[in-house]
Amino acid sequence: MPLFVALICVALALGRTAGALAAVEMAAYAGARTASLARQAADAEAAATAAVTRTLADQGYACRGGPQVTVDTRGFAEPVGTPASVTVRVSCRVSYADLGPLELGDRVVSAEFVSPLDVYRGRG
Repeated sequence: MPLFVALICVALALGRTAGALAAVEMAAYAGARTASLARQAADAEAAATAAVTRTLADQGYACRGGPQVTVDTRGFAEPVGTPASVTVRVSCRVSYADLGPLELGDRVVSAEFVSPLDVYRGRG
């Protein structure tokens, strides 16, 4: 019986990890896409962070300690007419504390998405 309970707990942990990874990937996509629509780097960072938080909340997922969002806005410094992009990285701590006696601890899942900036649109 203890082996069966341990197996169930491990299966639940794997499912939780897969669900968290899917949520974080979708949040990274939404953050990068939203950031690429901004005209200035500061606006892109704020928009990406808001989009990541909103996407995770819409999916009913809450990261332990909140999501860690990193936005690479170096592409906004490129002159108009030059191909550039914005990258959003999202990391999220998944907790397994409620999965029984195995004490699986926490795990960090992360995802990154790159979205191109419009070549012909002004950047600041």
